[in-house]
Amino acid sequence: MSTARKHDRISVQDYLAGEALSEQRHEYVAGVVYAQADGTNRHNAIATNATVALANRLRGTACRAFNSDTKVRIRNATGTRFYYPDAMVVCRSTPPGDSYQDEPVLIIEVISETTRRIDEGEKREVYLEIPSLAGYVLVEQSSPSAAVYQRGRQVGGDQGFQRSIVSGLDGVIQIEEMPLELTLREFYEDVELGEPDSTDRS
Repeated sequence: MSTARKHDRISVQDYLAGEALSEQRHEYVAGVVYAQADGTNRHNAIATNATVALANRLRGTACRAFNSDTKVRIRNATGTRFYYPDAMVVCRSTPPGDSYQDEPVLIIEVISETTRRIDEGEKREVYLEIPSLAGYVLVEQSSPSAAVYQRGRQVGGDQGFQRSIVSGLDGVIQIEEMPLELTLREFYEDVELGEPDSTDRS
């Protein structure tokens, strides 16, 4: 998601306390807070469809889907980060009173031309460091297409992430490690496709 920057560095505790009271959402990158801009109707419709599709698939399992109101916390050598993915699957949850998750197995971001750089760059690099993550999916807004990063595991250990492109409404996203199968038709149900939204900053 595209964001506007606040330059003052704050602690994780102050960020979480402020976020609980704020009407606007903010992401947090190693002490720096970024105000999160609103998404377009198209962006929000695709994100909602993705969350509903995930929830339907996961019913009766130990995993559950979360929408963009739930943060993911990432702690690595560069510091602590909190992002708001558009959709997320978690199989081992943090306590119910927390506002974030630590161990997502799948993260979905709906991207546009204004968010492509950060979603394909900074966020991809950080997300793919999460030990529990099996897949990261970048869903386009203007056409039925998605870039899918999924972890490959073989005898002997982790083989890293492989990238593939799924396109067309009949395209199928398969996250083999979970396992999970989704169709792009579900993501784009009742969504009017066309030219990218020039005002989209989500």
